[in-house]
Amino acid sequence: MKALVIGATGATGKDLIHQLLHDQDFEEIHVFVRKPVDIQDEKLKTHVIDFEKPEDWKNSVKGDVVFSCLGTTLKTAGSKEAQRKVDFGYQYEFAKAAKENNVEDYVLVSAYGADPKSKIFYSKMKGELEEAVKQLHFNKITIFKPGMLERKDSERTGEVLGSRIIKFANKLGLLESQKPLPTSVLAKAMINSSKIKSNGYSSIKLGNIFSFAEKGND
Repeated sequence: MKALVIGATGATGKDLIHQLLHDQDFEEIHVFVRKPVDIQDEKLKTHVIDFEKPEDWKNSVKGDVVFSCLGTTLKTAGSKEAQRKVDFGYQYEFAKAAKENNVEDYVLVSAYGADPKSKIFYSKMKGELEEAVKQLHFNKITIFKPGMLERKDSERTGEVLGSRIIKFANKLGLLESQKPLPTSVLAKAMINSSKIKSNGYSSIKLGNIFSFAEKGND
């Protein structure tokens, strides 16, 4: 298979690329990034692009499956408008290009609580993206809705502290529905979902994400 990836430089994206490169079912991995990635592999093809100029790169979005895990934080983006441009705008334009080029399988990392009717900016934005890509009518769409992510070497102090608190609660049998999800597990679940022959739309929440990741170990 030929995989197309956006968000390759983030925590989930890095784990995804690493696993794809070691997966014999994938012959080529094409990453679309704003800056070159520090990885050398004969299977990896890097496209350095300006996401705001889809006319320059949309014809290159050709393959079997899109893995969309692009995203930023409000702090990094600097404003809600800038965050929406990345989390909604860039992802939607890439998905639209993929659909126009007859890519059949689209895998999106969304968020727990995503809802286009939410009063919370982040949840509303993620929900609107989900609805927008559904309207593109891919042959197959799989949307993952993780809660708290556990990133390797995370510098997000609040996230690290929150993860430790929830893990402690998990040991006491509490907050199981909020169990931190390692990005490596999410990446594995995404890859496994792309190998399932099916049509239509699937929404995968926390508990089922762990189950999807384990399918590859059966």
